[in-house]
Amino acid sequence: MKIRRLEPSDSHDLYEIYSFSSVTENTSQVPFLNTEIVTQLFNHPEHYTLVAEKDSKVVGHITLLLTNKVRDKHSAGLAIAVHPDTHGKGIGKALLLEAINQADNWLNLIRLELEVHSDNQAAIALYERVGFSIEGTKRLSTFKNGKYIDMQLMARIRPDHN
Repeated sequence: MKIRRLEPSDSHDLYEIYSFSSVTENTSQVPFLNTEIVTQLFNHPEHYTLVAEKDSKVVGHITLLLTNKVRDKHSAGLAIAVHPDTHGKGIGKALLLEAINQADNWLNLIRLELEVHSDNQAAIALYERVGFSIEGTKRLSTFKNGKYIDMQLMARIRPDHN
């Protein structure tokens, strides 16, 4: 597996990842995204997207959602998705660790934050293993499978700023 920066030619593989309802159900997106929407989501000048490539195919991505707000430049949001065929094979962890490396050592970020569905225990456990902690709960925050569910707010503070 190789981790590298997103290229325009990766759009088709990202589209395939987001074509699975098991992926979109754990994001803020709705099912059946088209290629144009997927391309717009990640090919944005204020986003820093890395992809995991295996056998010449993108099998996951992680995006640091940077901001141009002067007082928030030390923070970034996080979005991640992994192809269902590669779940449980270390792709998500590798992407998270490289994003943390980029944030700490190259992008001068102090805070990484994300929202995760409360019922996504596998993701919560992964985030905790790489240093994120739960900061709070957004009650009835999102609509999923016909009902409102809670979201967990999680963040990782760079260790030299704890």
